[in-house]
Amino acid sequence: MEPAEPDGPIEPIEPIEPAESLAANENAAAASDAERETAAAAALVERWVALAGTATRHIGEALADRYAEPHRRHHTVAHLTAVLDLVDELAGHAPAPDAVRLAAWFHDAVYDPQRADNEERSARLAARMLADTDLSAERVAEVVRLVELTETHDPDDGDPDGQLLCDADLAVLGADPETYAAYTANVREEYAFVPEEIFRAGRAEILRGLLDLPKIFHTPEANARFEAAARRNMSTELMLLNA
Repeated sequence: MEPAEPDGPIEPIEPIEPAESLAANENAAAASDAERETAAAAALVERWVALAGTATRHIGEALADRYAEPHRRHHTVAHLTAVLDLVDELAGHAPAPDAVRLAAWFHDAVYDPQRADNEERSARLAARMLADTDLSAERVAEVVRLVELTETHDPDDGDPDGQLLCDADLAVLGADPETYAAYTANVREEYAFVPEEIFRAGRAEILRGLLDLPKIFHTPEANARFEAAARRNMSTELMLLNA
């Protein structure tokens, strides 16, 4: 008896990649990620030099190294870059945009998820490192004040510099749902040492505090762009946390 002819052309069977090939691909991807991170950090340092001068390059390099610390997932070089980009975009709102830029560099310079005084320690670091520059004492004090403000993200109505920094720092809250989900996953990774039930309770408290603010975003541009989306994102996350 002759074997039946196939109804159509036989699809070729894709060869299974050997484990060595898969590992090589993963290593290549990791190397590519590392190269991108190195390039991003180098670009950041050049932004610092443009802001504070070549004599302070060592400060920019030290800060970039801090944002590249391996325990960080959200508070990273990418986050700092995004904050600086938005500060640049909305700089017309601030009387002293360069002070805001300096504060942006320092706002998460100290980040230890197991401590509750990161903003205070970041502010102290700013005071110490900027004391070795030609900035006036008044400008350094203003940078320190702005860094400390990121603990509450609740600037006064008459504080446009503080409004700009806080809006830039919180802009991820008003991102598209996919980006917001990646942000929340990164935050959870940073707090991987916290048991799930305790993390959920603490995260929910933070979200309720932000949602209770009369305004999350204070500059007109950021408020129009991010406020509604941020409230939707956080309300959804809060609902999931309480499920």
